[in-house]
Amino acid sequence: MPSRVYFSDYFRVSEDDLDAHGALNICLVSDLPMFIDPFLLFQSKKPEYQLLHKSIISYLVFLRSRAELATRNEGLLKEWFYFGEVKQNWLGFCFLGNQGRGPGMKFAESLIRNLNVFVGGQESVHLEHIRLVDDGVGQDGVSDFATNLIKRYLLEYTQDFARQYVAPDFRRRFVVERVDFDYGTETWVSGTFELPFLDPQKAGISVRKGKRRADAGDYVLLTPTDLLSRNDTFINREDLLRNFDKVVKSCENENLRAKINEYFKKMLMEIEGENPRYEAIVQTLWRFPDLNELYLKLKEREAQTAGRQNRDDVDYIQTVFISRVRRIIDELEQVTDFYSYSPDSHDEALKRVLAFKRYVEDQDEYRVINRRGKPFSDEAEVQLFFGLIWYGTTFDVNREPNNGRGPVDFKVSYGRDKALVELKLASNTKLEMNLKNQVRIYEKANQTQKSIKVIIFYTEQQEHRACEILKNLKLDKDPSIVMIDARNDNKPSASNVR
Repeated sequence: MPSRVYFSDYFRVSEDDLDAHGALNICLVSDLPMFIDPFLLFQSKKPEYQLLHKSIISYLVFLRSRAELATRNEGLLKEWFYFGEVKQNWLGFCFLGNQGRGPGMKFAESLIRNLNVFVGGQESVHLEHIRLVDDGVGQDGVSDFATNLIKRYLLEYTQDFARQYVAPDFRRRFVVERVDFDYGTETWVSGTFELPFLDPQKAGISVRKGKRRADAGDYVLLTPTDLLSRNDTFINREDLLRNFDKVVKSCENENLRAKINEYFKKMLMEIEGENPRYEAIVQTLWRFPDLNELYLKLKEREAQTAGRQNRDDVDYIQTVFISRVRRIIDELEQVTDFYSYSPDSHDEALKRVLAFKRYVEDQDEYRVINRRGKPFSDEAEVQLFFGLIWYGTTFDVNREPNNGRGPVDFKVSYGRDKALVELKLASNTKLEMNLKNQVRIYEKANQTQKSIKVIIFYTEQQEHRACEILKNLKLDKDPSIVMIDARNDNKPSASNVR
């Protein structure tokens, strides 16, 4: 049942003990949108974290010395450069499951191309530097790579907690591959650890096909909260672009600073298009790679900011995706028929959408899909939140199945009977185009004529805009379109209603 969504519930341990250990209370139904940021290792005063950061740099130096050899030998390339996702930590972008892609070969090839740029000779060496020179590498790739390189620490960290707090019936010994790198033999070696054992049948969770949960018999990995970031790594390309002027001003070499400014102004005058400043900055960064090093030094001087950002990110995840989701699941189970069986996929989806609408609008829980009184930053967070409360359904629910014409938010099916659910923010600039074309295309690709469009608005202006769009498209009376009012300025507190 929905009561065992989180680590503490599943393994029957105290949240206070998890907090004392410094671990995130992960969700065992869906990845939480958190990532390990290597910079948090660098800026930490903990000796063990400093050693972990040095070990990452040491391995990068090794890779640099073997990059040419690896390009001629596929086996060595896979041994040294290729890493899969450590899915057992239940962190990342995967929805309704933990089966992510991992850094893979694309990340390996980027390392080989760029190692000479950011390893060797520079005063500041950071794994995240790869994101400055290759905009195709995302925070998930950096996080997954770093997680692999500190996997022994995470395994021992989890083992220490499990031996002290997790009952023996919920622990098993696992042989884990690629735990340590032996620089003598230049190979990765395995290790054996006693870890929390994910046995869904024993824990009272039915085993279902698909990607909505881990494979039976898998282990679970805890992660310290002080290593986690939500929005992005502290060092990233977008941050560099935003702070370009600040980075240039930090250049103490007057001649170089003058050359940079002159080149940037020249590019700004020559480049045409919608965003000439952006393109001019990109061209200047390519022409003067020293700017990347200046940016890294600037971020190192701002290291304390990374710690504050980390604490804010963890607090947000714990508040929204752990505490509030758990409360909603429990209340929906107790006071509604939200988790009862419905024989039709469209009826099931509509019932849940309408129940969620009533819960948000009528029970003071509009706050749940607000971020500290503000809207969620993007539709992905709304989709994750909505997906989590489907846990326990007898239907098969897939998040963004790509069946030929792009992903849809959710496909709900029971055998051959299926329906689609598309969630949109009213603030989405492409809302009108999406309503007009998108779901019709998805229905055809998924061989179904049944779909529900959910539009969430946070302001009066957004509400009016969405209503006008629906009226213009003659969809304002369409029962398959559900508007959810998440405004915080039009709902009196339940305690004040007479």
